[in-house]
Amino acid sequence: MPAGQFHMQRSAIPGVQAVSARSRHAFARHTHDQFGIGVMRAGAQVSHSGRGQVEAGPGYVITVNPGEVHDGAPIGDGERAWQMLYLDPVVVAGCSADIAGDGPPTLGDACVLSRTLRYEFEHPARNQPDLARRILALYAQVTAGTSRLACDALLLHVLAQAGGAQVLASGRESEPASLRHAISLVDDDPAAALSLADLAGASGLSRYQVLRAFSRATGLTPHAYQLQRRLLLARRLIRQGMTLAGAAASAGFADQSHMTRLFVRAYGVSPRRYALAAGA
Repeated sequence: MPAGQFHMQRSAIPGVQAVSARSRHAFARHTHDQFGIGVMRAGAQVSHSGRGQVEAGPGYVITVNPGEVHDGAPIGDGERAWQMLYLDPVVVAGCSADIAGDGPPTLGDACVLSRTLRYEFEHPARNQPDLARRILALYAQVTAGTSRLACDALLLHVLAQAGGAQVLASGRESEPASLRHAISLVDDDPAAALSLADLAGASGLSRYQVLRAFSRATGLTPHAYQLQRRLLLARRLIRQGMTLAGAAASAGFADQSHMTRLFVRAYGVSPRRYALAAGA
């Protein structure tokens, strides 16, 4: 794979996205709306998230949780390469229910589980060779079009071995109750032109109070959080086939170039290259 390339491959499991990458890009702080689990194939990186600062070398298992603010930079001057599987929350919710012995959820149950059963990867980077081998085997199977039965079974093994914490929760239990309405304003419509006064009014706090509380709860200022939600929305729209200009406008960016600058800074790839990879 050429240097600096991100390759999105077709997956045999709906709701599971396979991405291989090689880059020396230093990623700015950003978030994902999916779970991510993968393996560092070459080189090494240092990253910081809500779970602390860690280093990952070749063969390390690397993970990220939805909404987790994190970054990543290569150690030294070289590139690092990795393979990741990004899992929609509803997929993880269904698997975690099975692992817990609650039985397979129906479609309706899965939608409820995605809001109520919180599964979290506890280790952002860990040298766990057996798990790494299983993740790479799963990556190979889902991208090779192996039978759904085999892929489903291996996915369950991977998530069970990864040992994610499972707790019944609203998904916002770590956020102060006064902030939930303010954060929901951004989540429900990332493109909206909101002011700090709007967020303060929704939370019942002063503008200064909501500014400080928002940063403590999310790890980002309200403006930075809104930009991350806009980037995630733009990614979804691009994957769905919307034009780049349309995605930029629909996600609330001033123009396509504004979206492109932030997209590259966060993800290390331009929206155009992302669109090409997504359509591969």
